Amino acid sequence: MIAYWIILLAIAVGVVFIAEKMKQPYPTFLVIMGLIIGLTPIPGLGEIKSYVVNDAVFQTTIIFIFLSALLGDAALKLPFNELKENKKSISLLALLGTFITFLIVAILTYFLLHLSLQEALIFGALMAATDPVSVLSIFKSMGLNKRLSIVVEGESLANDGVAVVLFQIAVVTTVLSLTGTLDAILEFLKVVSGGILIGGVFGFIASRITSKIDHYLVETGLSMVLFYGTFQLAEHFEVSGVIAVVVGGVILGNYGRNVGMSDLTHEKVNSFWETIAFLSNTLIFLLVGLEVSRIDFLNKGWLIFTSILIVILARFIAVYISLSFDKSIPALWKPIIAWGGLKGSLSIALILGVTPEFAGRDLLLAMTFSNVVFSLLVQGTTLKKLVSILKIK
Repeated sequence: MIAYWIILLAIAVGVVFIAEKMKQPYPTFLVIMGLIIGLTPIPGLGEIKSYVVNDAVFQTTIIFIFLSALLGDAALKLPFNELKENKKSISLLALLGTFITFLIVAILTYFLLHLSLQEALIFGALMAATDPVSVLSIFKSMGLNKRLSIVVEGESLANDGVAVVLFQIAVVTTVLSLTGTLDAILEFLKVVSGGILIGGVFGFIASRITSKIDHYLVETGLSMVLFYGTFQLAEHFEVSGVIAVVVGGVILGNYGRNVGMSDLTHEKVNSFWETIAFLSNTLIFLLVGLEVSRIDFLNKGWLIFTSILIVILARFIAVYISLSFDKSIPALWKPIIAWGGLKGSLSIALILGVTPEFAGRDLLLAMTFSNVVFSLLVQGTTLKKLVSILKIK
């Protein structure tokens, strides 16, 4: 099995090299390569394909191995002062925007596509969040305006936890009622506040420990314990592991750095997580392409096409409504933020976690994968052009 991952990593690194030479975002190239490998009977790769597209392998790899590393790396490098300065716009997008997207997608798919209530709610939750893996990798390669990047990165990290909670609630919701809605709100508050508490406590503890140590290898190891430990602990107590990792990472990267990290340690820790994040990113997008190649899309064309239009419409409406309460965001930034609301591996990992006995699982799989591929292959490749047209530096 280790040999499988080494072969996949070798393919992924080669594809990234080609993408960089062509000055294109590498996630797009990796998804295309994954599709090609998945659809083509290449000698010697049959066993690898059958192994990595196993639902349990994909979900475990994405959720428990890669996600914590990617969230931790991004959170570690987010400057708290700039997050604080942009907290209004980030909060509006991550909370109000995510919820509006969820509602619009769920309502329109229920009435227009005639999904069941539970199917519509699940799909709305899957499409509510922007995927931090996709957003960060593409936006970083473009070198956008710093404040715009902070807003987009902050939203993608914060709204993940919100969307995961909405998804968990939707999976067990079969009928809407006042009691059920109140229970869902209480569950939402518990999961979010629990994630913040665990991430905050352990981020502070890790920061204090760094103040007693001056050894970059030990402090790098401590950051690994923080990211993976807080995620697992939060999930154990049925609160948001995503939020816990982000909060812990932001605290360690700001407070921890100020009270305990030397310049050498800070540089080494950042370099370590940058490498881990790069390797995780490359494998994730290759896996997405491989996974998509096995989905049954027959007789679902109209539903898939309409669902893509619904998701794009919902995203634009959510961004414009949310940011109407923040006059500091330039008007030209809004279409960039809306079009840059990419979907990715988290949505796929979540839908794969739905039991095979669920009646609408196959349709939701096809719709989710199609929206992910569209966002990566179309939105991801045209985002730079849109920035150029709008003349955003």
